[in-house]
Amino acid sequence: MSEWWTYSLSSFLLFAPRTYYRLFELYNQDIWPVQVIALALGAAVVVLLYRRAVWRGRAIAAILAAGWLWTAWAFLIDRYATINWAATYMAAGFAAQGLLLLWQGVIGNRLVPQPISHVVARAGLAMFLVALVVQPLVGMVFGRSWTQAEVFGVAPDPTAVATLGLLLTAQRPSWTLMILPLLWCAVTGATLSTMGAADAFVAPLLALAAIVLALINRRMPQSLPAREP
Repeated sequence: MSEWWTYSLSSFLLFAPRTYYRLFELYNQDIWPVQVIALALGAAVVVLLYRRAVWRGRAIAAILAAGWLWTAWAFLIDRYATINWAATYMAAGFAAQGLLLLWQGVIGNRLVPQPISHVVARAGLAMFLVALVVQPLVGMVFGRSWTQAEVFGVAPDPTAVATLGLLLTAQRPSWTLMILPLLWCAVTGATLSTMGAADAFVAPLLALAAIVLALINRRMPQSLPAREP
């Protein structure tokens, strides 16, 4: 038996990179046109951030919760678990995040946006737009087919990054709601790095930026009351 120190992360990789990317291709084919609906909901979130409706925080939280719950079942359990036994545990985390968003964001109304003029809110919006528009294209920059694109609301990476961005736009960002998205960014970064993917740095770097911005936001005065009715 080999000594434990001779192992590396690649020793625990259960699938080939080609298999991983092919999984996204088949997944995208099977769920089409759900991606279009997810992107439309993402665009609706941007509109809501600029509106003054008292229910906008709840609507944003509901959209995020739907993305986490959909991804937990449709991708992690139904697809990813076929090549990675740990996906079942990942799905439990995604489902928990979806329920937390429903509890804190929809019922508790904890995701009320602050004015976009706020510097951290602007950064959060920028991060959300990266997840919505840029992340699906990143793979193509590094040689993946457009059919393997990862889309907000139906794939884990952009959903996690988008959530971090939107939490930064809230008047009082919840650290509880940030934990699981941050953990996923670390997990996906390690997985992609082990596969030798050139874009492995993207999610962890955005997660680090979210932590820094959340700490900055705690030290800045809030422009509005913490919650809306």
